[in-house]
Amino acid sequence: MLIKSIFTNSSGILVSRILGFIRDLLTASILGANIYSDIFFVAFKLPNLFRRIFAEGAFTQAFIPAYAKSKRKIRFSSMVFLQLLGFLIVLSLLVSLFSTLVTKVIAVGFDAKTIDLAAPLVAINFYYLPLIFIVTFMAALLQYKHHFATTAYSTALLNLALIAALLISKDFEKYEITYYLSYGVIVGGILQVLAHLYAIKNKNLLKIFTFRREKKRESSFYKRFFEATLGSSTSHISAFLDTWLASFLVSGSISYLYYANRVFQLPLALFAIATSIALFPMIAKAIKNKDEQRALYLLRKSTIILFSILSISTAIGIIFDDFIIWLLFQRGAFDAVDTQNTALILSMYLIGLLPFGLAKIFSLWLYSYEKQFIAAKISMKALAWNIVFSLAFIIPFEAAGLAFASTLSGFILFYLTIKEFGLQKFINLFKNKSLI
Repeated sequence: MLIKSIFTNSSGILVSRILGFIRDLLTASILGANIYSDIFFVAFKLPNLFRRIFAEGAFTQAFIPAYAKSKRKIRFSSMVFLQLLGFLIVLSLLVSLFSTLVTKVIAVGFDAKTIDLAAPLVAINFYYLPLIFIVTFMAALLQYKHHFATTAYSTALLNLALIAALLISKDFEKYEITYYLSYGVIVGGILQVLAHLYAIKNKNLLKIFTFRREKKRESSFYKRFFEATLGSSTSHISAFLDTWLASFLVSGSISYLYYANRVFQLPLALFAIATSIALFPMIAKAIKNKDEQRALYLLRKSTIILFSILSISTAIGIIFDDFIIWLLFQRGAFDAVDTQNTALILSMYLIGLLPFGLAKIFSLWLYSYEKQFIAAKISMKALAWNIVFSLAFIIPFEAAGLAFASTLSGFILFYLTIKEFGLQKFINLFKNKSLI
């Protein structure tokens, strides 16, 4: 079941990422790497940051173990859904009302004119957050039932919406194109919601609404959720920090980091994230049933597979970095200099592929034991080192230095995660023949 689930997630992610690269190819060709691409990426980065922290990361890590242990699953899940959705809708309205102030905070290096251009886009894009939370909530229910296909493939709908927006607006003024892209984000979110509604109806999971509360389980969930939020936020804050610092560098730096990170995220998502999505409910259930031997077996099997694949991916990516960026992006407004700058940043990111991927797998052990606070402390330490490295490397190495700082923090994250898991237990994981 593990291999099948990993393959389902990987194939769905691959389809989505192929469409994502087509989207990025069109974006690079039509917008290039300039102030217009920068303001769209900044506008889309904020809801993406919150999406990954609250929805995809912290929510799933806290929800699945709590849902597994809940005796009144419908009551527990429905109140969590209504409470968090209400919060995110209010947050989106506040961002919309104060979009100029929010834009000043997230892009300090932008001048007043650029902030005025970006603010309306920030307001539009942020409404993607409540939509994607609805998707993530339904996805968590489906994951618990070992149904991964809908979530894996539905991300493609966002990319299809953005590709359509680019094709429709390609002959328009560049600033107008950014509006089409922003509304495309919202359309993509709506399509993802509809796809998941169809799936949970087929799985007979639509009975998720009741106004009776399960206060004890809710309280436990929110405690773990806020701890998981702290932990999940660090890697995304790191990426956000890169964007913030890059706004002080030459025009196009934000876009270089974005395009390089998109390539880096392909093997990370295709293998590490796909594996963690499939593995988490299995480990959580094994630990709930006090079957630690089964959990360790699954962890060992996943680690061996992931280590092999990520090592090969790292070598290929670094050797062919220029070729990859040239093949994917060098056309139209994206020239040879842009390719060279982006390729260097890609190599800096790829050095950290293996530690980031393995850390993601071993963190599942902590989440399954509801040790979200410990995982959060580990992530915060890695983030602190990332900030130190970023400030040290930005002046001599510019955008490439920011990418390498992120990579170094990945090694620290992996070491601290394994230390908490247990160094001896980690060694025994591969020496113990009973786990084969």
